[in-house]
Amino acid sequence: MKKELQIFLTAIMFFTRIPCPKWVNHDADYLRQSSKYFSLVGIIVGSIGAIVYYTSSYLFSIEIAVLLSMVATIYVTGAFHEDGFADVCDGLGGGWTKEKILLIMKDSRLGTYGATGLLLILAIKFASLREIPPYFIPLVLISGHSLSRFIATTLIYTHPYVRDTDDSKAKPAAKSMTLNMLIISGVFGIAPLFFFKTPLVFLTLITTYLSKMHLAAKFKKWLGGQTGDCAGAVQQFSEVVFYLSLLILWKFI
Repeated sequence: MKKELQIFLTAIMFFTRIPCPKWVNHDADYLRQSSKYFSLVGIIVGSIGAIVYYTSSYLFSIEIAVLLSMVATIYVTGAFHEDGFADVCDGLGGGWTKEKILLIMKDSRLGTYGATGLLLILAIKFASLREIPPYFIPLVLISGHSLSRFIATTLIYTHPYVRDTDDSKAKPAAKSMTLNMLIISGVFGIAPLFFFKTPLVFLTLITTYLSKMHLAAKFKKWLGGQTGDCAGAVQQFSEVVFYLSLLILWKFI
């Protein structure tokens, strides 16, 4: 139990800015196993966004409340996954070989492709959430953050890690994913969907996984596998696809 607690807290420490006890560190063994709690971290992050939205909706317009919820989730994660999405946009947009793409993705500077992609995906995220009935937004936020992180772990499971350097902090978490770890991630990732009133919401599993397959095909073609940035890109992309899918399903919910 103590070991599992440390693994979970390692996931919290690695994927968020939430303070953890001093005895929690970036132990490579715990970090390798921390991905199984990626979806649970998503529930926590989504819950923080939901609380900020719920509270601020009594003080401001729905538009401001949605923006503040987005700010909260980005702040609590340190823009970890947004950064990965932007790096992937820069890498695939500006590189023509595996080596060049990986080099661009490793560069800390933000390029035109990354800036444009990040701006557009955040805009779509905001517009999608704004179209959802206000009383459902807290549940949608929690579900979107948990499910998208589960979808990201499926990429780690199905595609090999391709960076051959040891200087990446994300390497242990992005390199190892067993079937048992994937199942645990799936349980936490899908659990919030049961709070919706209709089984139709489970159709989002199809659309979000298809979004992962779309990006994974590009990663396979240009990189031969995935990196931590690729997992972050899948998380962001599948989160937005989840919101858009709900808007389509909303006519039947």
